[in-house]
Amino acid sequence: MQEGKRDSVTGRMTTGHEWNGIEELDTPVPKVVLVFLALGFAFSLICWLLYPAFPLVTTYTKGLLGIDQQQLVTDQVKQAAVERSSWEAEIASKDFTAIEADPALMQKVRETGQTLFRDNCAACHGAKATGGPGFPNLTSKSWLWGGSPETIAETIRIGINSSHPDTRVSQMLAFGRQHVLDAAKIEDVVAYVQSLSGKQGNAAQIKAGQEVFAANCVACHGANAKGKTDVGAPDLTDRFWIYGGDSQALYATIYAGRQGYMPQWQGRLSETNRKILALYVSTLEAAKP
Repeated sequence: MQEGKRDSVTGRMTTGHEWNGIEELDTPVPKVVLVFLALGFAFSLICWLLYPAFPLVTTYTKGLLGIDQQQLVTDQVKQAAVERSSWEAEIASKDFTAIEADPALMQKVRETGQTLFRDNCAACHGAKATGGPGFPNLTSKSWLWGGSPETIAETIRIGINSSHPDTRVSQMLAFGRQHVLDAAKIEDVVAYVQSLSGKQGNAAQIKAGQEVFAANCVACHGANAKGKTDVGAPDLTDRFWIYGGDSQALYATIYAGRQGYMPQWQGRLSETNRKILALYVSTLEAAKP
């Protein structure tokens, strides 16, 4: 390192450092930077004095303002609980019809119900309640046990094929595995069932499938195939399928049977929360294309 010298171009002194002929100017830090550093330090010092900052052995510095974020959050939660208790009491005391007729209460139902649904139901039915393979689409209004809020609330309470002693029980027989129908008859009834929702097929096979349906399926699905809510049998004439409506999925359903499962929520959700959730689900509508 050499002693600094004055640079002929800028007129500034150099530091004496040189790299491949390039010399470093001894340029001082701009005053504006020093000003901002000083302001930043002063701001930090003020914050350290006013707010909780440094940990001590068993506690921490409280700050001159005495702000306690934990207590602030606790107070906010208590306030929210007080506000919620007022409208929750209304929901608990009113019947479903009265609640549906109250726009203010229904607004609370939609807000709270959405959270309840996402926390408890979205894992199976999806965040948008559109279902998936094995789980019903709740926006389609194609209900297995009925779509009134009272009925939905009861389904939520006791579940389907669940551990609750009063659970709803639903069972699709395994017509193929139990040798009730052979492969040809299963294929015929598949063609007929698909025709119910508008799919075109072989007329003779559809006719044969109709006869198979009349002999084996009407007890649960009804002669018009609209389903029966007292046994949880789905409507086969709409375009909504729980396990899929393609030929392969329908064949598998008829051959091996189905037994859907929905857990009971009586032990997890309070009666009021089940009421809110049932009302929320009853308001869901399919997205417009």
